[in-house]
Amino acid sequence: MFASTLRRLPLARAAAAAGAAAATVAAYSTTAEAKPKPVTRIIRFTASDGQTYMGEEPSPGATTAELITGDLYAPESLVRTGEKKHVTKLLSPIVPPAIFCIGLNYMKHYEESAKKRGVPLPDKPVIFMKQNYSLNHPGGEVWLPDIDKGEQLDWEVELTIVIGKPCRNVSKEQALDYVLGYTVGNDVSSRHWQKNAGGAQWVKGKSMDTHCPLGPVLVTAAEIPDPQKLQVITRVNGAVQQDENTKDMIFSCAECISWLSQSMTLEPGTVIMTGTPAGVAAGRSPPNWLVPGDVVECEIPGIGVLRNPIVMAPDAKK
Repeated sequence: MFASTLRRLPLARAAAAAGAAAATVAAYSTTAEAKPKPVTRIIRFTASDGQTYMGEEPSPGATTAELITGDLYAPESLVRTGEKKHVTKLLSPIVPPAIFCIGLNYMKHYEESAKKRGVPLPDKPVIFMKQNYSLNHPGGEVWLPDIDKGEQLDWEVELTIVIGKPCRNVSKEQALDYVLGYTVGNDVSSRHWQKNAGGAQWVKGKSMDTHCPLGPVLVTAAEIPDPQKLQVITRVNGAVQQDENTKDMIFSCAECISWLSQSMTLEPGTVIMTGTPAGVAAGRSPPNWLVPGDVVECEIPGIGVLRNPIVMAPDAKK
């Protein structure tokens, strides 16, 4: 009997070891399953206490957002706090140190505009900037400027890149690794001043106050692996004006980032508005310029809808 017990002992130990290993695997699996889902849709907002917060985009119809903490430029560090705040005002998801824009970057838009004026097809991205005071928010009023020919006000829906880390001299192949995420932009344009501000410079006509709405949410790059497969849409008072795919871009998002970064550092938070498709008011005959009372909706499915009303500038002469 004693000998039989000795023979059975190694088997018992093996069974115990196997049981312990199984328990360890089960515990690991439970931990892995419990790992929270990454935060990929980020908003910036003011709450009822008057403070500005970073939060996770709430579900449709909800009026409270869960706060998140961590480094925005290291999305893997972002964690939900469990605390919720009432969203009093939705803000642009980023306050950029610089706003770069790409002009004439959709083939059909080039054909409806610059080509008709005899402008050759660009062989490099056409770069201009909007000044920071043009920044506007989701739902923010866009001012029709009280200026000579200020009534020539136009819309431009744009996929907008947000840079996530210092970016200098990067190749096209590396470029998307420097993207934090994407949002929707409206490159509101005062067409007369875009074309007639002197020296063929566009900045005056592109940089008037309130003329750069961004939002409603920042979607991290992990959620948009290919930015050349997105639909971009504009509606004015519910009527579709633009509806095109980013595959119509002349220069891809990666090419635009690479070109801009040559000998010029793009700081984290820098935004790049990547151009607009065909369907702007200036390309129509006659142009259907924006007027006070209009509501412009710029949409990129998978990111969101950026909605802004048009009003007269508050300092306009009566």
